[in-house]
Amino acid sequence: MQNANNSELPEVKRLQEIMAKLRDPKSGCPWDVQQTMDSLTRYTIEEAYEVADAIAKGEPSDIRDELGDLLFQVVFYSRIAEEEGNFTFNDVAKSISDKMTRRHPHVFGNTSAQPSSEEGLTAQWDSIKAKEKALKQQALKQNLNTTLTPKDNKPACPSLLDDVPVGMPALMYAQKLQKACAKVGFDWPEAEPVLDKVREEVEEIQQELDAETVNQQALEEEIGDALFAMVNVARHCKVDADTALRNASNKFAKRFRAVEFLAYKAESAHKIACEDLSIKDGEPVSEGSPLENMTLDEMEALWQQAKITTANS
Repeated sequence: MQNANNSELPEVKRLQEIMAKLRDPKSGCPWDVQQTMDSLTRYTIEEAYEVADAIAKGEPSDIRDELGDLLFQVVFYSRIAEEEGNFTFNDVAKSISDKMTRRHPHVFGNTSAQPSSEEGLTAQWDSIKAKEKALKQQALKQNLNTTLTPKDNKPACPSLLDDVPVGMPALMYAQKLQKACAKVGFDWPEAEPVLDKVREEVEEIQQELDAETVNQQALEEEIGDALFAMVNVARHCKVDADTALRNASNKFAKRFRAVEFLAYKAESAHKIACEDLSIKDGEPVSEGSPLENMTLDEMEALWQQAKITTANS
């Protein structure tokens, strides 16, 4: 790997200067000036997903642009922190550089002590990470809160869940929580009883639906419990729940697009049969979707056809 080219660093400086100008209370952009770390969070999540989407599509220029958008988020947060007197962009870069150096002693330290396997590298990483966490926990214990649910949002005591970001997407969050608890044996012994739990939760959903008056809040809670249990099933089966759901969603999207194509094709054929040549070949025959004029049975027939046409694609 080549060393960083110092001639490229002025662009980083330029980006920081742009951010400072955008945040200027007098001459900056009103929207940028109003932003806080809390208000930016959802945009950061969106940008991270757009990076993942660009990588999946495989277009280098799009990946570059989306990474730039994500980097801009880092610069934005750092600027806000600098204004508040907390840290700077340079502090952020130093922090991650120090961490990577510390967690790769086989590269930056005693190279003769390099683990001989991937498992050894993982164990070394986890060991160093555990030591870092222990230092944080020691600091927490020195300032231990006396209540279980403190009002200042600080943890009441060190927890296995401290490293699980609350702001993660829900599926990933559930999976991380379960993995953290499983490390100390707080877990189902195997997948079968977890499946039983899923069945139990689904039955409770049915009970809520069968009630004379549906309690929407209770129904939401039961559906959440069922989803959480299903994530647990995936984890016990060594399946990443987020990846599994994403693949299922992509499969559904591909089939639905095939249904739309078949519907457009059928409508175009019908127009041609009726000698309505006002529509050019290949163009949509109306502003709306042809599915709007179909019955559910007709759409189901197209769905079954789409399942066949997309089976090997």
